[in-house]
Amino acid sequence: MGLTWHAYFTLGALVMMVVALVRGVGRTDLVLLGTLGLLLLVGVVTPEQAFEGFSNPAVIAIASLFIVAAGVERTGALGFLDGLLKPRSSRPAPTLLRLMLPTALLSGMLNNTPIVAMLIPRVQAWARVVGIPASKLLIPLSTAAIVGGWLTLIGTSTNVVVHGLLLSEGLPGFGFFDLAWVGIPAVILVTAYYSLLGNKLLPDRGDTSLPGRVRDYQFELSVLPDAPFIGKTVEEAGLRTLGHAYLARVRRGGAVKEVQPDTTLLPDDILTFVGNVQAHDALVRRAGLERKAPMVDAGVPDLPLVEAVVAPNSDLAGRTLKEIGFREEYGGVVLGIQRRGSPVKGGLGRVVLSPGDLLLLEGKPALFQRLSARKSDFALVSAHDYVRPAARRAPLSLAILFAMIALVATGVLPLATATFAAALGVVITGCLRGQALGKAIDVQVILVIAAALGLGKAVESTGLASAAAHEIVGLAGAVGPVVMLIIIYAAANLLAELITNKASAVLMLPIALAVATELGSDWKAFAVAVTIASAASFLTPVGYQTNLMVMGAGGYRYTDYARAGFPVSIIVMVVTVMACTLVWL
Repeated sequence: MGLTWHAYFTLGALVMMVVALVRGVGRTDLVLLGTLGLLLLVGVVTPEQAFEGFSNPAVIAIASLFIVAAGVERTGALGFLDGLLKPRSSRPAPTLLRLMLPTALLSGMLNNTPIVAMLIPRVQAWARVVGIPASKLLIPLSTAAIVGGWLTLIGTSTNVVVHGLLLSEGLPGFGFFDLAWVGIPAVILVTAYYSLLGNKLLPDRGDTSLPGRVRDYQFELSVLPDAPFIGKTVEEAGLRTLGHAYLARVRRGGAVKEVQPDTTLLPDDILTFVGNVQAHDALVRRAGLERKAPMVDAGVPDLPLVEAVVAPNSDLAGRTLKEIGFREEYGGVVLGIQRRGSPVKGGLGRVVLSPGDLLLLEGKPALFQRLSARKSDFALVSAHDYVRPAARRAPLSLAILFAMIALVATGVLPLATATFAAALGVVITGCLRGQALGKAIDVQVILVIAAALGLGKAVESTGLASAAAHEIVGLAGAVGPVVMLIIIYAAANLLAELITNKASAVLMLPIALAVATELGSDWKAFAVAVTIASAASFLTPVGYQTNLMVMGAGGYRYTDYARAGFPVSIIVMVVTVMACTLVWL
């Protein structure tokens, strides 16, 4: 039976969509939604078919996983990573082994984006200490996060999308560890590749994490008399490599001195750090340190933060915070000061303010209005978007995470049900709330997935999928299912590099299932090949989000990804085809 005009119109719309995505005409979600809207307007798909992606269990599961991952991150439950991943050697091989294997394991349990975001500044700091350029470590970090996503069903959103599509086709979907047949050997071989050879193909861009970044403040912490690191050096106390901050000076009595790795710490030392708000809160939670700034209200530990810039003609200029009586005058305390062009000297209370100084303030909600009303003193006042971690709830967030994994892995609950229940648990227990809850879900990702699912329905319902499968099998002749696997893998991988991994998975899965039916082969082999190929983006920074995240931090160029990533692409393809052949064909 020949194809109808609906099929040819859909094919033309998809070609235009790919061209628009490759040329960067607009945001990915808007391009996909526009293509779906066009197919809906001309009647290729019904409203039910177009929008059923928004109610697909995969979309619910992915949105829920965003919330669970954000809850674990906000509680600081992954703080143990510092001790686990911190390198002990200046040689690339052991450093990359120590970095990549745990990162991959964590990526199998959580969304890889927050893991990579949290580790980037730490890796930069560790690189400075051991003398390895961060550019030798950050692409391997992203790669480990990607391949680690194949250890479990919830490792990447691509896994979940394909699982949801399989369920909608009446198939049983993936088991929790089905993809581990590819994930485990891929993690081992890719880690070995980067440890032995791949790091030599990456550039040496020196130190890409310079002190004094935008939004880095100077803040002070006191050393308690019973601190566990009394008498130890800064290096031994673990206060030299902090990722989001660095220890600049120690004030002891009336003397202030620059910090060296062998500086010994004593009771009542005042430590001056330069770093961001996350670093401030993380250091306050360390045993033996306490904040120097007083509490506005000891009964409310998580007061909001405000940033204020000292105005050019402010009466505050030329005076210290102590002279102003800032806490009494404004009802807030200054946690940190940022000054462009030169470092702030001395204790915060004795710093002479200058026009343009950026103050990080803590206070009750009325503080924002009080500062905004003093326009002659403050040129700009804004609420800080940082949401403080709920460290006391870290055990709760981990318990919810592991309970969710156990329920899915044992088959007690379906994926969407378990993840949704876990997301509710994270919110109800207070692990995630307020602004952090609103920002947890990446709406663009959800829109891309939902729109791609609608486009996939168009590919299937118009007969494009079965026609493409028939042509592919006909062109390949009698070469067998293994060659078919390679062709499907290569097509999905190319499509993922050109557009997005989710769209590639959704568009290629109907074709892959139709090919499996034509050949009389197990559908799972072809579904796994599409899943892996759609996420195996190692050649460009834009193919996968974590690749883009490390680009600026590592000082990378586009060609750096292709040079080191091409062997990774070959390794993953070979592993995938072999695993699918041996396990399912």
